[in-house]
Amino acid sequence: MPAGNVRALRLWLGCIAFLIVAMILVGGATRLTDSGLSITEWQPIVGAIPPLSDGDWQEAFEAYKQIPEYTQVNKGMSLSAFKRIYWWEWAHRFLGRFIGLAFFVPFVCFWAVGYIPRPLMPKLIGLFMLGGLQGALGWYMVKSGLVDRVDVSQYRLAAHFGLAVAILGYTLWLLLGLSERQAARGGAPAIVAWLVLLLIFVQLLSGALVAGIDGGLGFNTWPLLNGAFIPSGLGEASPWYLNLFENPLTVQFDHRMLGYAVVVATVLQAIWLAVRGHQTLVGSAATLAVLSVLQATLGVWTLLLAVPLELGLAHQAGAILVFAAALYHAWLAGHEPAEAQTAASA
Repeated sequence: MPAGNVRALRLWLGCIAFLIVAMILVGGATRLTDSGLSITEWQPIVGAIPPLSDGDWQEAFEAYKQIPEYTQVNKGMSLSAFKRIYWWEWAHRFLGRFIGLAFFVPFVCFWAVGYIPRPLMPKLIGLFMLGGLQGALGWYMVKSGLVDRVDVSQYRLAAHFGLAVAILGYTLWLLLGLSERQAARGGAPAIVAWLVLLLIFVQLLSGALVAGIDGGLGFNTWPLLNGAFIPSGLGEASPWYLNLFENPLTVQFDHRMLGYAVVVATVLQAIWLAVRGHQTLVGSAATLAVLSVLQATLGVWTLLLAVPLELGLAHQAGAILVFAAALYHAWLAGHEPAEAQTAASA
């Protein structure tokens, strides 16, 4: 593929990845500000236009007054306060629409001029379809908080967040695939890297569960949790498996333990690679380990202050950065450098 074509595709996919990260963070802000239920309808086209008149705003506010979050939590809210939460949710949805356009329009242009190689075409179409699925899943999540609940289902929130992270990971993987490092290396380093990446992804999902049940607003001490490292009350819910998803104490405990596991796993991976002499992978592994330690530290700080907006968003951004670093390391572990390919074919 011509170098100019590669540069254009890299720039495009890099911009899409940046927008997805922004989308995830704005989504985090809607959760932290309890804004996600402020728009009670899903209108993919006309919903891009916000209320423009006093009458439009009053109509949107009256629709919000019909849901349990208003009647049970925010009864008596002023119109100005409603506007503040409305703008967060509108920005989140608008950004989703913008990402769709930012993908589709350049995709059509690149396809028309022959920039997209044939093997990449179905992968890009799949990425676009995942984006559409994410929009539908977002509305499915919002619907869970419009009738019988005062917030969205933590299960649907975790699914929505998990798919967003997966879409980001797939975008980054396609971006990395445009480099010259194509030959598979495999072996133990790649297996370990993928296991660490999986562990980090599970940790991110557990963080979404914590957010979904406001688990970070309670038990704001560290290193002890409810007065003990392993507190009592972890299995109070019945049947037992509901504790993993609906018991705030257990959900936060699991998130802490997974955080410790991520730190240990990333540090041990870096040490193991250094001892085994995998010098081309030590740098990315060490970077991942450092980021994991910093992210855990930020998580403790966020918890101790009961999740203020700024720290909550910083912690979420840190989680995305750790995931991206783990993905990059896993990609490196599965691909030979270009010079190694040349030497092998000589």
